[in-house]
Amino acid sequence: MGQVSPRFALDHMTAASLDVSAVFSLARDHGLTEVQIRDHHFSNPVASAFPAADIRCAATNAGVTIISINALQRFNDWTLRRQAEAIELADYAAACGAKMVVLLPVNDGSWAGNGERRDSLRVALNALNPILQSRGLIGLIEPLGFRTSSLPSKKEAAVAIAEVDGSSVFRLVHDTFHHTLAGEISLFCELTGLVHISGVNDPSFWIYPDRFLGGSDNGSQIQALLEGGYAGPFSFELVKEAHTLDDLADTLAASIDLIQRAMLRRKRGVADTGAPGPLCGVTTGQPSELPPAPLSSASRYFPDHYCAVPATGRLR
Repeated sequence: MGQVSPRFALDHMTAASLDVSAVFSLARDHGLTEVQIRDHHFSNPVASAFPAADIRCAATNAGVTIISINALQRFNDWTLRRQAEAIELADYAAACGAKMVVLLPVNDGSWAGNGERRDSLRVALNALNPILQSRGLIGLIEPLGFRTSSLPSKKEAAVAIAEVDGSSVFRLVHDTFHHTLAGEISLFCELTGLVHISGVNDPSFWIYPDRFLGGSDNGSQIQALLEGGYAGPFSFELVKEAHTLDDLADTLAASIDLIQRAMLRRKRGVADTGAPGPLCGVTTGQPSELPPAPLSSASRYFPDHYCAVPATGRLR
């Protein structure tokens, strides 16, 4: 039987100015027991030499589980340097108690040929497999829907996982924003290891996850994933930070309540005013060999890196 209601988690990006211990406490204050930590300019425990043992201890004391550490950048551009980065990050993840490592693809528009992209993805997956497997870790592949992305489609990632016989080591990240931006319809519920509830870069409603962006409807995607059998966490990955902890706590609580009420309305058969219906074409079995869906027209309006964008923009 599928998960009845979303099991929420918290991504450190949502509270970027807080240290790890404070993020763990914030999560527990809202009844959340799963957290993502980050290895980049928002929160860089590896580069800052924050001991993994301290992270593990803080998580244990707070009563939270570290879902994943984010991320190995440019994972599908496999080089000796990338291998060293992967080993360092995997060692840190295992030592701090993280269960999974997020893998982000090249996102600079440098690869034009589909053949080169596909071959590079398979080389990277084959190389990552023993690194992750030997440490008991799962690799979370997160396709990015930007037009500059070398891996915009979950379908393409799913096919690659099958081709390298990697289903025991690799899973997909379903990001509600990137799912919409890439113009995808199919969901790969059985292959999904984590869902990101994404927001938009607008301070008036940045953390409310049921807003629309280029047709994105978090509520419908969440419902479709649950109905498709996804049983993992739904992590708030929101990029516009509140000014104070009180603001953040209040808006996070409002976001959780918003989704819970929306799910309750759906169960009662009450249609949300103005909201589209559930997603069609849910795929839970083996990935199709069809080429990935074309990028949505909205994708051309979004940058490939963090930068100033209009209010309707969204930072990755």
